[in-house]
Amino acid sequence: MRTADTILNIILDRGKRKLPLDDVYRQLYNPDFYLRSYAKMYKNAGAMTPGTTGETVDGMSLGKIDRVIEAIRYERWNWPPVRRVYIDKPKGGKRPLGIPDWSPKVVQDIVRSILEAYYEPQFSDHSHGFRPKRGCQSALTKIHNTWNGTKWFIEGDIKGCFEKIDHHLLRLIEGVLKAGYCEEWTYHPSLSGTPQGGIVSPILSTIYLDQLDRFVETALIPDYTKGDNRERNPAYGQVANQLQTARRQGDLERVRALQKELRKHPSKTQDDPGYRRLRYIRYADDFLFGFAGPFEEAHQIKDKIASFLQTALKRTLSAEKTLMTHAHTGRARFLGYEIGIMYSATKLDDRFRRSVNGAVGMYIPEDVIQAKRKRYLRDGKPIHRPELQNDSEYDIIVRYQGEYRGLVQYYGLAPNLAQLGYVKWTMETSLLKTLASKNQTSTTKESKRLQATIKTSDGPRKCLQLIIQREKKKPLVATFGGLSLKRRKNPVIEDRVILPYVRMRSEIVERLLNDTCEVCGGKANIQMHHVRHLRDLNKKGKKEMPLWMKIMISRKRKSIPLCKGCHDDVHSNRPKSKK
Repeated sequence: MRTADTILNIILDRGKRKLPLDDVYRQLYNPDFYLRSYAKMYKNAGAMTPGTTGETVDGMSLGKIDRVIEAIRYERWNWPPVRRVYIDKPKGGKRPLGIPDWSPKVVQDIVRSILEAYYEPQFSDHSHGFRPKRGCQSALTKIHNTWNGTKWFIEGDIKGCFEKIDHHLLRLIEGVLKAGYCEEWTYHPSLSGTPQGGIVSPILSTIYLDQLDRFVETALIPDYTKGDNRERNPAYGQVANQLQTARRQGDLERVRALQKELRKHPSKTQDDPGYRRLRYIRYADDFLFGFAGPFEEAHQIKDKIASFLQTALKRTLSAEKTLMTHAHTGRARFLGYEIGIMYSATKLDDRFRRSVNGAVGMYIPEDVIQAKRKRYLRDGKPIHRPELQNDSEYDIIVRYQGEYRGLVQYYGLAPNLAQLGYVKWTMETSLLKTLASKNQTSTTKESKRLQATIKTSDGPRKCLQLIIQREKKKPLVATFGGLSLKRRKNPVIEDRVILPYVRMRSEIVERLLNDTCEVCGGKANIQMHHVRHLRDLNKKGKKEMPLWMKIMISRKRKSIPLCKGCHDDVHSNRPKSKK
């Protein structure tokens, strides 16, 4: 039987050539697909989160895979309803999230991998959400590097396609969409949409919204793009000619006066009727247009988008999130940034050119800075985080640094990146108070103990640093701070290369296929036992540590293959101390 990666490479090739995808349902009979998804997903924190039936990754076995394949082969597979929970939205309100059980997660991941292999070569370059090698940074970098000269921003949010896939797979996907959900132990049917939280949902949404991308590419962009360059501004040309004459005559005083006068005029005609540019980017259901042209035509574009969504996709634009913004006087919001067009008559480069005029400026919004600080504040002052006091000092510092580094890296394109220094001060004070509370000391003593200076590519940087010496090993080093707050001036757009699927065998799959219990040596009915954290096994006060626990701790693995008898003993708290 061919491996999952071989089959995915064949599907990828058919997608590149836009050939029909036939006989794909039977690929769900291949056990290697299930082992591949298991190896990829067992590390996720959600793998130990139960759905409505209570099933998690714990207890995964070859027998379970065989039972799922048999149910799918004879079309007896039923999708259990997902467990519905609610998470907070950034701007208030609750977002419903569906949590499926383990076996449905695995089947969804297989369907996702097949659809992704086939459709990824065909997706538009304007789409960046939920795609391999793409994301927020690729979308923002594209805007930063190529949207110069934009006059109007059109922000859009869609309020909340399978013609070449065989019907058996369509029926399986239909089951995902109609499985329903359980809320407070009451079943509710799914009447529309894809389940948020499902593994297959992002690829289904991307396939569906690819129609919007094609409409923009084939209809809107050709209609609203014309001309190679803007015409030269006559006023600018007149002053430039006078400047050239003054230079030939050697009149330096007049040259300086004309240079100042020249910088008062744009070099190109801003309302050139023969020049139009329309640019487009989409991330999931949020999209942004950049248009160089008059307001009337920008409004036409907005109306055409709304009409297409209503007629072709049966979707509507969110009225409160669909906005038109003048790029010079206002800023659009997209992917956490405020985006506008910069203008300055006094900021010059080394050749005395107005280097920022017409360039895209991407800024950190003030409300984002305040929201990031709020997590570490109480009554407007930095506060310790009591939920971290049971963690080690090393883990606490690493956690704070990870949160801070994520902010600095994400907002690296922003000219006002230095404003994160205020967030850093808030986080650093909160960190010192957390460590002081843990060690029953003062923040001043903690600051003196951890204060350090490190060398970076941008020069020396002050930071907090903890060094833990270890015998015959490299010391553990945890650092908070030490990151440069200089804007990345020249981000690079990498060419998108779709790589073939490479065969990679995971250690956990090899242990499962070995079919041997690591406690008693049995060979029958092997199941994988999983724990959420290794630290849960090292709790103080245990009189005797069972053998399975000793094996997991010594190997530093959160999983172990056990026979059914040993696995039942683990869950029944019947420890075996000897092999």
